Amino acid sequence: MRRLRRPHSLAMLATPRRDCVLPGQVRILGLDPGSQRTGFAVIETNGPKVAYLVSGAIKAGGDSLAERLQDIFVGVDRLTNEFKPDEVAIERVFMHRNADSALKLGQARGAALSATFAVRPRVFEYAAREVKLAVVGTGGAHKDQVQLMVKRLLNITGPLAEDAADALAIALCHAHSRKLFALTSIASGLTR
Repeated sequence: MRRLRRPHSLAMLATPRRDCVLPGQVRILGLDPGSQRTGFAVIETNGPKVAYLVSGAIKAGGDSLAERLQDIFVGVDRLTNEFKPDEVAIERVFMHRNADSALKLGQARGAALSATFAVRPRVFEYAAREVKLAVVGTGGAHKDQVQLMVKRLLNITGPLAEDAADALAIALCHAHSRKLFALTSIASGLTR
């Protein structure tokens, strides 16, 4: 009988194994969680092509944090049921100066991720600096620079809300990272 090893963290469960190859055509749900507004974006990749499908923000109402978390869960659940993403890219939690804010952000992130589990997507996490570096070219980019580059990369005309732009940037970062993952998988296969 084979003994299963217990993962050291939830991230180990979400991260794909290095020896698997990611499919070329996927639908990616990008999430930028927040306790008041959670940005979302859905894009499709097919090889080097990236197509914009939808973006926006889930506005969490309610007086208590529990009510807002429920709004986030329901909103993301609707998105996953409608668009059926193959992969989810989400911003990694970072420590704020205020521990209470970080805790609320972590809970919003948990509510958003939990809502995607019904469709069993592969989940990937990215730090804010990684996202900015992948989209703008510098990890210290400002929000307006991220919005501008997202609009240019996806040929979006008209206004784009900040939360939606951040979620699109996370999804684009993942789309670019998938290409790198594929190249490293091929290279590691050649060296074995």
